[in-house]
Amino acid sequence: MSDFVLLNISSTISQYGSEKRFAKDLLISEFKGKLELITGCQSQWMRLELYNQDNVKMATMDDERMLGFYSPEDQWRVHVVDTNPSSVKGEFDDLSKVEKYEISEDDYNNKKDSVRNFMRMNKVGNFSEEAIEAKKREFEEEEKETQRAKTFKIGDRCETSVPKQQKRRGCVMFIGEVEFKPGHWIGVKYDEPLGKNDGSVKGIRYFTCQQKYGGFVRPSHCEVGDFPEEDLGFSDDEIDEM
Repeated sequence: MSDFVLLNISSTISQYGSEKRFAKDLLISEFKGKLELITGCQSQWMRLELYNQDNVKMATMDDERMLGFYSPEDQWRVHVVDTNPSSVKGEFDDLSKVEKYEISEDDYNNKKDSVRNFMRMNKVGNFSEEAIEAKKREFEEEEKETQRAKTFKIGDRCETSVPKQQKRRGCVMFIGEVEFKPGHWIGVKYDEPLGKNDGSVKGIRYFTCQQKYGGFVRPSHCEVGDFPEEDLGFSDDEIDEM
């Protein structure tokens, strides 16, 4: 079995380095071929310099000798000097110059050798029976919310019943989709300062009311009807503190 050594690889054409293990019985000419994949430098333009852990240059490597001839130790560094006069230093570091490959959803779905197709064929991950059933339930629940939202009108009196929160009365001010969460939502101006906003969320305004009088609930947590305003006894000072 060949003896191996762990070397750090650097080069003049990239600011990035790497760490690889190499067999000591490699000819330097073969070693250069492996370094092509690491540095991007063509082997015919390579000059290899060997440095110890104290960054002292130990040798310039000869193509006809084996790597082990230079007695390299773990963590020593091989520096690849690109002697090609047409090379540009750092040309492989600027990723903005690399054309990004993109594939459409339809093309990716039709690929037979993709991870997605493997998961689909083997019914794992998002394609497992449990995941498909969960997506189906989620879709059905969202469809119910969408249909229920259509029964509301701006100006309707309403009462909200959000789990783990007290019931609140107010007026419907917004119906539809929002930016901060998926699905349909009902924007409510509460009769008392029991809300979280003034009708705007994350800089987007959906309706207008006093601060802390606005809130958003799912259609299933909102009921319209004859809900007269209730006086919960908040004083002006208490409103300012909330």
